[in-house]
Amino acid sequence: MEGLLRHIESLIFVADQPVSLEEIQETLETAFELKLKQEDLLIDINLLINQYADDKYSMEIIEIAGGYQFLTKGSFHNTIGTFLKNRTNRRLSRAALETLSIVAYKQPVTKSDMERIRGVSCDYSIQKLLAKELVAIVGRSEGPGRPLLYGTSEKFMDYFGIKGMSDLPKPKEFSRPENTIGNIEAMEDNIVEPPKESTNPESKNVEETDNNE
Repeated sequence: MEGLLRHIESLIFVADQPVSLEEIQETLETAFELKLKQEDLLIDINLLINQYADDKYSMEIIEIAGGYQFLTKGSFHNTIGTFLKNRTNRRLSRAALETLSIVAYKQPVTKSDMERIRGVSCDYSIQKLLAKELVAIVGRSEGPGRPLLYGTSEKFMDYFGIKGMSDLPKPKEFSRPENTIGNIEAMEDNIVEPPKESTNPESKNVEETDNNE
């Protein structure tokens, strides 16, 4: 079948583990509703292996664990290892993200306030956020003991790719329970909304009467 080689290539590419010859055969036969010989598939697979053996490609197809898989060539392992290490170091745990979100919305905020909202200790998360320079100590509270106050750092917006704090979603936009972090009511207790004008005619008349009196 013309173009079958590229379909095999795509299957090996998207597989998160080695894909066997039998899996390739079964998938293609189901997709195109025809019978294929393993011998013909092996010819195409070997063509792909030889193609990616060329130095112009950074990847190669390796026969491993009873199947075939795309792997990066050895000469690129140091570069990839550095990239993966940096990405791992930048990744934040769920606990750190929860703590950071509280800092972002409630800043300046004390550690005790964070723990009141989350319901658990925030010591480790704060230390991680300080180490990643996403949170900074911005002063001391005037309350008892004058605890430290925390706020987002200059790197916070760079990390999340936003222009300013106004780009953050509003707490009330987290309508789904699985999207909420900590106690959403506690996070909103400092947000004051303007009073809504009454649309009840009777209420309006009462107000006007009171004013006239």
